[in-house]
Amino acid sequence: MLKDIVLYGFDGSTYVRTVRMLLAEKGAKYHQVPVNVLTGEPRQPEHLERHPFGKVPVLDHDGMRILETTAIMCYLNDVLHGQSFIPGNAKDRARMDMAIGLFNAYGYGSLIGVAGYHLFADFMGNPDASFLQTSIEQARKILTEIMKIRGDSEWIAGDKPTLADFFLAPACFYVSLVDDAAKVFDVDGFQPWWDRMQQLQSYRSTEPDLS
Repeated sequence: MLKDIVLYGFDGSTYVRTVRMLLAEKGAKYHQVPVNVLTGEPRQPEHLERHPFGKVPVLDHDGMRILETTAIMCYLNDVLHGQSFIPGNAKDRARMDMAIGLFNAYGYGSLIGVAGYHLFADFMGNPDASFLQTSIEQARKILTEIMKIRGDSEWIAGDKPTLADFFLAPACFYVSLVDDAAKVFDVDGFQPWWDRMQQLQSYRSTEPDLS
């Protein structure tokens, strides 16, 4: 029997939601310890002992502590029962890895930059209009590249959801809440993927409560 899974991080974090979506897809039970980014909790000594750079999520399982979302996702995909969300062939795995790498390097900052300008301006240091415009341009660029990777597939890396879809969707959720969403999402191939993603039960069940 699998040992207890402990997930550190609050529901409002896109990366924490990425992990929660995979846990939901796997039907896994876990204990979540809230660590609120917006109130500075990741920078407190208690969490810095878990992650020296003050990031979430962090996962504890079976005597092992795992940092960084990509490592957490690959680990959970392998150790939990049920469908694998890593493609079984080399080309689709490469597509998934490319999309995740592009999102982590260029997508998160730009997509959350667009959303944060409207939703979390104080937390982001009240960026100016030029920051927003640059974020919109970069967000469109990353979505364009990921949709090129997707091509004619239903999902980013094949005919079934993969880890890549779970990385991108939570950031797109925040963009969908702001007026600039139409500009960001006006990318060839994006809307069919987005419509499909929003119907996934794991996406719906992990939506953060922003009230």
